[in-house]
Formats: sequence, C-alpha cells, structure tokens
Amino acid sequence: MMKLSLKVNGKKIEKEVDDNTLLVSFIRENLNLTGTHVGCDTSQCGSCVVHVNGKSVKSCAMFAADANGSEVTTIEGLEKDGKLHPVQESFKKHHGLQCGYCTPGMVMSSIDLLKSHKNPTEEEIRKGLEGNICRCTGYQNIVASVKGAIGKV
Repeated sequence: MMKLSLKVNGKKIEKEVDDNTLLVSFIRENLNLTGTHVGCDTSQCGSCVVHVNGKSVKSCAMFAADANGSEVTTIEGLEKDGKLHPVQESFKKHHGLQCGYCTPGMVMSSIDLLKSHKNPTEEEIRKGLEGNICRCTGYQNIVASVKGAIGKV
C-alpha cells in the first residue's frame, strides 16, 4: 500500500492504494468517475485516455502510483462553469459519437492533438487518433469533430 497524493480535475486527492492499482481502476473505483472507460484491458483501444500533466495517457497502462504528485484530468474535468469543452461541443455538433463508449478517450486524445498541432490536416488528425478505436462510426464524423474544434483549444 502507498499513500497517493495528486490532483484530479483540480481537486486534491489523498488516498491509500495498492501498489498494483491501475490508474483507470483508481479513477473509476476509488473516485467514482466513470466517464473514463475500460474497453480492452490491453492499452489497444484508447477508451481509457486521460490527461496526466496535460498529456494523453492510456490509464489502463499506468499504475496509479506512477501518477503520484501529478495533475490528472478526466472527461468529467473538462466542463467549466456548466459549459462543455470546445472539443466536446464539436463532437456534439458534428455527431462524432454513436454508442459513446470510445468518446471520452477520443475527446481527450483530440484535445492533446489540437494542443500540439494548431491546424492539423485530415491525415494528421487520423494519425493522431491512431491509438483510439471506434467500432461504430467509421471515423468520418470524429475527424469532422476534430476539424470543427481547430482554433478553439
């Protein structure tokens, strides 16, 4: 066991966790933030993506202990003053979701992509989202959603 101290969605958290607790499990089971999904348990699908110190991380492939002292943002932490994040708004506007299972990871990865690529091409968007799998949409509307958020992140 270890005492974990970190900020999650701007809130300071201190909890005891087993050394082998995955970050995704800590987020879902200890903090009851269920927007971060577990899709594959092998870090292939990207439905568990969160931001750790501003960078996209597959939380099913990271121990909670490795996030000690970090700032973690989940999909729930994107809303500000009752308003969706611009990428969330764009996903809504461009119908970038279907079943919604991959959507939190797609949104989190898209935000990171748009922070590092201010005006990405369609090819750069597709390349930037390669680690995220959607089994429903065919990706067209997801790409349109990312394009719609260009300049707003």
